[in-house]
Amino acid sequence: TGIRTYRRPDEKSGGHGVGWSPMIPYSFRVPQNWQEVPVSIADLGGTEIDLRFASSEEGSIAVVVAPVRRFSDTIDDNAKIEEIGPPEKVIDAFGPEVTGKNIEGSVKDMEVKQYDGRTYYQYELEPHVLITATAAGNRLYLMSVNASGLQWRKHARELRSIQDSFRVG
Repeated sequence: TGIRTYRRPDEKSGGHGVGWSPMIPYSFRVPQNWQEVPVSIADLGGTEIDLRFASSEEGSIAVVVAPVRRFSDTIDDNAKIEEIGPPEKVIDAFGPEVTGKNIEGSVKDMEVKQYDGRTYYQYELEPHVLITATAAGNRLYLMSVNASGLQWRKHARELRSIQDSFRVG
């Protein structure tokens, strides 16, 4: 109870540059009491941050949408995350951007999961950061779920559920 599915609206604008292919929508499940937070190009991550959600009691979410060409010029417009690299390469490249700090030694867990034929890399970083990454179209999609120590102690299960619900396409 009290959970809703957020799906990125097709008409939502984003600062993803001229010449992009249409955005492949993403979705995730989030508690009803979480609020969408306006995104500014001045935010950490700049124009690549597509969405933020927050709850003062439970934590925060950010979705970053980045061009796959940052990794390779040979990846076509139907990218798979495996073409970008193994889980270690992806988190090393984007972890600092998503978390705003050096992630060396903070990766606690890494998993590779498949949903509807798409591969997702899932990470747990210390302290209390959950990241899910996948590729679709010509973009890399990353969702981070962040919590303070107190938020984590009270809501870790719900935060993991948000992370597990992230889907693109």
